Amino acid sequence: MLIKYLQLVDVQAKMKMKAQANKLVLSYLWWLLEPLLLVSLFYVVFEYLLNRGGENYFVFLIIGKVIYLWFSKSVITASHALEQNRGIIGQRPLPKWIFPLVNIVESTYKALISFVLLFIALHFNGFNLAASHWQVIPLTALMFLLICGLGFFCSILVSIAQDFSNIIQLGMMGVMFGSGIFWDINMIQNDSLKAWIFTLNPIANLINAYRQVLMNYATLNYIDLIPPLLIGCSFFILSLFLFNKFNNFITRNLFS
Repeated sequence: MLIKYLQLVDVQAKMKMKAQANKLVLSYLWWLLEPLLLVSLFYVVFEYLLNRGGENYFVFLIIGKVIYLWFSKSVITASHALEQNRGIIGQRPLPKWIFPLVNIVESTYKALISFVLLFIALHFNGFNLAASHWQVIPLTALMFLLICGLGFFCSILVSIAQDFSNIIQLGMMGVMFGSGIFWDINMIQNDSLKAWIFTLNPIANLINAYRQVLMNYATLNYIDLIPPLLIGCSFFILSLFLFNKFNNFITRNLFS
């Protein structure tokens, strides 16, 4: 049964993505251009207007922005999934985790297109593919787990009260400025503060890990990835428990 549900998620995600692409003149190309335009804008501001860039700043920025866009868009769209699908929820006894997962998978497919742009940018800036780059695979799997955990949990919160939607939006803004997307957290002189940021902010931790692998050809210290793993697993398990335990309560809230 689980396999059928996952197949349904995949089909629905691809259908939603295709429907959106058909509405756009640039179709699928837009999801390649969107991160490029955003990164170019921030690059001009920080590199030329504020003089806060540095060596290889464009690559540094595009890695942070691609990862952040994947995370923020996935969690935000997942948070509205139950509300958007309450008509189906009222007619079909489907597990509620399916609906946020569809939006997450859809955003992940778009992010994979952005990853193409990321590797093109790496190549043209002298960062060629290396054996160490295979570590992007476990990093991406960990990122997906974290997104699912937080996306599921946020969908439950929004189903209880719409006010949480505004809080999530503000939270994403805080993540953008506090995750080292535009600046290097490793420049912080206080080691204790830096350690706390990497422990409490899983996105900062993962963005830094992606940069270490892709720009510095470093070997990951997997112990450093334990905090985002624990956070992702905790929210994922908690959300599945809440979906199961309070299934009827969530349904009533959606229609109240």
